[in-house]
Amino acid sequence: MQEILQQVGALLVGAIPTAGLFLVLVVAYQILIQGPLTQTLTKRRALTTGAVEDARKAIEKAEARAAEYAEKLRLARAEAYKIREQRVKQWNAERDAALEAARNAAGDTVSKAKAEVDAEAASARRAIEASASDLAGLAVRAVLPVAAGGTR
Repeated sequence: MQEILQQVGALLVGAIPTAGLFLVLVVAYQILIQGPLTQTLTKRRALTTGAVEDARKAIEKAEARAAEYAEKLRLARAEAYKIREQRVKQWNAERDAALEAARNAAGDTVSKAKAEVDAEAASARRAIEASASDLAGLAVRAVLPVAAGGTR
């Protein structure tokens, strides 16, 4: 057992330079590689986070503008619809006025024509009444014998 302990002791004494060299390599790795690599990764993460935040802000701004444009477009469409409705109302009023004028003109024409027809009918009645006695006399002469004053 003594011999084993001596061999283990010799091994440990021989491993001391290796352990020292390992510690020096670990410290050199920390100073030369891991430190600058950690700094670079931290800077990249900060830049990436900043870029993501900038992108998020740009997206929010673009969404706000899109909402603003959509609202302006909605208002413009509403205004166009309102103007169109006003024009339609104006056209309907003009059409109604033209129809009323046409109705009045037609009514006047009908009234004049009716008055003319009534005047002609009255004139025809007077002519018939005036010639009724002559016609009656002719009818009597045509029907009655000559002795009674007819032509037979």
